[in-house]
Amino acid sequence: MSASRSAPRVFVDRPLAAGAEITLGDDAARHVARVLRCRPGDALTLFDGSGAEFAGSLASVGRRGVVIRLAERRDVSVESSLGITLIQGVARGDRMDTVVQKATELGVRRIVPLLSEFSVVRLDAERAEKRRQHWQRVAASACEQCGRNVLPSIDSPVSLPELLAAAIPATAARLLLLPSAPTALPAAADGPGAVELLVGPEGGLSGDEIELAKNHGYRAVSLGPRILRTETAAIAALTVAQALWGDLGAARR
Repeated sequence: MSASRSAPRVFVDRPLAAGAEITLGDDAARHVARVLRCRPGDALTLFDGSGAEFAGSLASVGRRGVVIRLAERRDVSVESSLGITLIQGVARGDRMDTVVQKATELGVRRIVPLLSEFSVVRLDAERAEKRRQHWQRVAASACEQCGRNVLPSIDSPVSLPELLAAAIPATAARLLLLPSAPTALPAAADGPGAVELLVGPEGGLSGDEIELAKNHGYRAVSLGPRILRTETAAIAALTVAQALWGDLGAARR
């Protein structure tokens, strides 16, 4: 049995294997049974974030829960050749969810939520971990939609000094978005294989943070004459980077 590529995709947070039967967790079961309204025999595609996907079918919905029967494993990759790390100032409300969702769709490999001096959002350790887990679920949902079988990693929120103190020497093009920068993003690098993109929160980065970033090899770049909201800036910059150096617009094989 082989599920078509149009079959609904479901992320499962545990290892999968061809031929197995699995019972979905509460959230995934609710999505399959109540949102997608799947019925026994319907085709599904499941993935566990490790890089492969599995054809499957809905075996049953009942007291045992929602049971999926897995068929063949498929090694399908839509990952970008450009390794992008997004260091994103934590934004208020659902703005951060939007950044995580769209960054995942645009192929980012790692997201580092940044707590800067001017951040409106303040998180203690417990709340920070809850938010990280929430953002990981947002990323998983985005992977279901866009066809990725590898989830981006999402770090715990961190300050810029903490991040840079722990950073290994850069092998990526380090770019800092600043509206006042004289260099446009397209002119900032020449065919890099990896990019670290630093975007401040709603209040921007402080002068000390900007200098710290520059001292660690980040080059200030702009996206044009208009000042963009933090979520708009991140999405626009990622789109430009993928169009210039990644796979955005590449022919599908």
